[in-house]
Amino acid sequence: MTTTSFGTLGVPADLCAVLAQRDITIPTPIQAATLPDSLAGRDVLGRGRTGSGKTYAFLLPLVARLASAGTRRTPKRPRALILAPTRELALQIDEALAPLAASAGLTSRTVFGGVNQKQQVAALARGVDVVVACPGRLEDLIAQGAVSMAGVEVTILDEADHMADLGFLPSVRRLLSQTPKQGQRMLFSATLDKAVGVLVDQFMHDPVVHEADSPEAVVSTMHHHVLHVADDRHLDVLIDLAAAPGRSVVFTRTKHRAKKIARQLNAAGIPAVELQGNMSQNARERSMAAFHAGTAQTLVATDVAARGIHVDDVGLVIHADPPVEHKAYTHRSGRTARAGAEGTVVTLMLDAQRNDVRDLTRKAGVKPTVTRVDERHPVLREIAPGERSFPGGIVKEEPQQPQGGGGRRRGAGGGGRDRSAERAQPSRGNAARPAADGRPGRPQRPAGARSGARAGAGQASSGGAAAFSAATGRGRRRG
Repeated sequence: MTTTSFGTLGVPADLCAVLAQRDITIPTPIQAATLPDSLAGRDVLGRGRTGSGKTYAFLLPLVARLASAGTRRTPKRPRALILAPTRELALQIDEALAPLAASAGLTSRTVFGGVNQKQQVAALARGVDVVVACPGRLEDLIAQGAVSMAGVEVTILDEADHMADLGFLPSVRRLLSQTPKQGQRMLFSATLDKAVGVLVDQFMHDPVVHEADSPEAVVSTMHHHVLHVADDRHLDVLIDLAAAPGRSVVFTRTKHRAKKIARQLNAAGIPAVELQGNMSQNARERSMAAFHAGTAQTLVATDVAARGIHVDDVGLVIHADPPVEHKAYTHRSGRTARAGAEGTVVTLMLDAQRNDVRDLTRKAGVKPTVTRVDERHPVLREIAPGERSFPGGIVKEEPQQPQGGGGRRRGAGGGGRDRSAERAQPSRGNAARPAADGRPGRPQRPAGARSGARAGAGQASSGGAAAFSAATGRGRRRG
């Protein structure tokens, strides 16, 4: 049987060469299904689950069309628009676009909030071929006269269902209405629900619909577990899983929980960074850079990261807090087992969450293995094999304290914090401690890893390489 290649689908040879340099030679199902139509200039509606390869499915025809169109970029009038729901996804799309665009002599610019708009405005004034934007900031710049959609030849909506979930549809409709009606439009989404249908009906012209898999399809390389834990063992189990070799992503429901758990993991000697909505864009980028580089082995995130974040070799996703609904479960879990790779998804479930988790997994179409555990249960080593490592938390760089200044700054009763204790302690080795029940011993955690981490003390991080301190706490709060 002949294997389909990008070339046989109609992708230009220079773009195939760029893909080959990145060891991308065989199209994924969503790419193989949509590329013939999108390269031919048709409006395309593509549905594929997270990690299915949707980004290249729209970037390749976008670059091919702009390269062959014969038009030139002009100030304030981009030739193509890609809309994304989050800053992280916009950055990731632009990163994937860069080598393709360079091969065709095209330029791009990301446009999103959370950063000063000066550089964005300056780039648009010079002229760019492709704008990769979040709706809010783009509308602001249009209102200021910094950019116009009148020259857009190709419009792409990525993660359209997430746009709807976040309430962006009114903004998206206003933006699409400003693009030329004769332009090509492509919409990609993990689900094709009624909210997405509104956009299709209003803005797409006789679209070709391609569904690479059914909405209920379960990723065969993704293994699902539910670990039933007591309230006071929740953090210990989480620490044991996060200390396993390899990258892991831990999801929480709230920004406060993301910050707290990242701090607790660092206190236990596990280098972790957070990603949540209260962080500045620079801090978010530092977090992702540390996670990409391996400086941090664990990323603790709210659902802001559940869409679009792609880091190679994430072997484990942990739902420290089960998500509210099944779509969030699917998209969170999609950070692992991407493009055919193996991956494991673990949901930590408290007694009070049993019914919710049962309904959640049923609606998500998965049948997890359910086990009641504590941090010494052997199933943890089966789920996340390998020796546990506690190399030390990521430490915030602070000015050197004067010698002998290790006491509390504001006095014992003044609410001050003993900052001499707030730095991550070096690992004390991975020597196994004996198990009273005769099972193989577990690696010894750094002193204070249990009670200190569970107490959640330590200096909070602003994200990225800015770090978290490791301190033992004064009270016992359960994680």
